Amino acid sequence: MKFDTLQQGISFYENYARVSGYDTRLYSIKKRKSDGKISLKYCVCNKEGFRETPRLQSNCKKKRPITRMGCNARITLKLINDQDNYIIFFP
Repeated sequence: MKFDTLQQGISFYENYARVSGYDTRLYSIKKRKSDGKISLKYCVCNKEGFRETPRLQSNCKKKRPITRMGCNARITLKLINDQDNYIIFFP
């Protein structure tokens, strides 16, 4: 799919995730050195990854529930070089 702006791509994935039954978060970006424009944007499921072990073993008064469970749902939005459009990219 092709999007005119980065925000349109992010909104598409957020709507898709809501319909599919999960939430999203913005994970990371990569910028071009030449002009500072965002070339890659990663959008992942909010349960992607795992919590660090020291935080799990600490002696806290209030323990937080485990929210990160290793979900692999994600998309990468990539800037098309000759245009100012973004596409969904699967590496």
